Amino acid sequence: MIEDTDPLAVAEFVVVDTETNGLGGDACEVTEVGAVLVGGGELHDRWETLCAVRAPLSRGIQRLTQITQAMVDEAPAAEATLPELAELMEGRVLVAHNASFDRRVLSQAFRRARLPWPDPPVLCTVALARRLHPLARQRRLRPLAESLGIDVEVSHRALADAETCARVFCALFPRLCANAATVGEALALLRPARRSTRRSGETVGGATPRGRRRRRPDVARLPGEPGVYIVRNDEGQALYVGKSRDVRSRVRAHFAPSSASSAWTLQAESVDCETTCSEIGALVLERRLIRRLRPPGNAVLKHADAYVYLRCRLDIPFPVLEVAAEPASGHAVSVGPLRGRAAASELKEQLESLFGLRHCGRGLARRQWPSAYGQMGRCLSPCLGDLDPNLYRRRLDEALGVFQSRHGGRTLLDHVAGQIAEASAAQQFERAAWLTRRRARLSELLSRLGDTLDATHAKPCMLLAAHPRDERRFDAFWLVDGRIADWGALVGADDAWRRTEAALRGWRRAPTTFVPAEEIDEVRLLTTWIAAERPPSIVLEGESRDAVTRFVDGHLGAAAAARREQAAAPSAAAP
Repeated sequence: MIEDTDPLAVAEFVVVDTETNGLGGDACEVTEVGAVLVGGGELHDRWETLCAVRAPLSRGIQRLTQITQAMVDEAPAAEATLPELAELMEGRVLVAHNASFDRRVLSQAFRRARLPWPDPPVLCTVALARRLHPLARQRRLRPLAESLGIDVEVSHRALADAETCARVFCALFPRLCANAATVGEALALLRPARRSTRRSGETVGGATPRGRRRRRPDVARLPGEPGVYIVRNDEGQALYVGKSRDVRSRVRAHFAPSSASSAWTLQAESVDCETTCSEIGALVLERRLIRRLRPPGNAVLKHADAYVYLRCRLDIPFPVLEVAAEPASGHAVSVGPLRGRAAASELKEQLESLFGLRHCGRGLARRQWPSAYGQMGRCLSPCLGDLDPNLYRRRLDEALGVFQSRHGGRTLLDHVAGQIAEASAAQQFERAAWLTRRRARLSELLSRLGDTLDATHAKPCMLLAAHPRDERRFDAFWLVDGRIADWGALVGADDAWRRTEAALRGWRRAPTTFVPAEEIDEVRLLTTWIAAERPPSIVLEGESRDAVTRFVDGHLGAAAAARREQAAAPSAAAP
């Protein structure tokens, strides 16, 4: 049983949505229930069921929900399915959009089925958005999701709406944890507030005030440099965090007469800024400040590029390979970024078949007979319950080890070539021919994916990001164990070596593949920038102080030579 004192950050949630026959009162019956388990800010298992109803469905409700009379006629009775839902809710917090409606409908269905109602703690995403995302103009599920950068493809079906609600909850969950440490505090935070005695026009949050004229804060002291700016109201609360390669020009544009008004520009009283030496430095700093300050004016950013990651979470039984838009958090291995989901998905399927890894999802359903892949010999079939976990882990480590070498693509092709030789020696010529065709396809696939087939934690490196206008200045980044171990303005070779030693200290002692969930966004930001821009970098594994010094001095010296050449050009052209 979950208690009010349980920590919110590690609690488990079950997000539900119900579809009904559209009638009110006691005549209201559930036609479909969808549920999604959420933990650690991520979606896990899904559950859904159709439910039989007593009264016929109206044509209008059938058109709205796409649930036909024939579907509910063939559906099981609620008495048979609701016990499974009760098990899902046991020990978890119930989350729903307009939660009072779903709670009433479900408790009524439980009572009608003569089942005890689990009565879990309930959080409502409407109240969550009202409290922590006040700039959203509409709080209906679809517009609210879109305001948070969440794509919605299907509506008015229970599981689809439950997934959308779960994604909204995950998007707002960090803000909730920043304001509530326990489950009880979260429930208290989202209770309806008493009527405020604050006069009309006054505000301390993100809601648009009435009757206040917008004025431009003083921006004269802001620098024309790359960096991050923080817009604050008269009480010092952060309303919006932004970044730009020219802070002064960007802030002026926000408050220009021709720019559109928003809630945070109406309340702006002052602007702070922090400068960086590069645009990528400003991006990383912006993400960190948004994560720390939780300003109401910042929406969740969508990934607009085509990069994906091949990843494997190691904290589940018999881990599986996945293709996702960002690296995995926690104890995991992530490979990439890879350009193109289709090519990455094909590489995943090739690895699964070559190494016998399972193709199903994270949840391991038990079977009485092998799956189709198991029958073809392309899966070790841990779902049968008789596989040695150490054997599976050896195969998995062999597959992931490909991406931890200096030449991942070549290592994979050499592995297939070894299998071809073994099959030929055993006179398994059909298998050898099949592997030969597969090797040719892999070679073509790897050429499309490029040279980014490295695990993000495999090669500690230092890279340089140049100032957009001043070639004398750089930001340096240290990427160690798949995390940004350190970054900041590059002072010189001695400072670079001192910070390199500090960044590598933990890696030399015990390399790890653990990346905290709150750092995933900035890791993705940096690794995709590396893949796109190809900045100067040096792999730090086994490198000495002399190598780091030559690398830093070489780039600083090149910048100085370019400046001297530029300065000498006018005098050379003069008569």
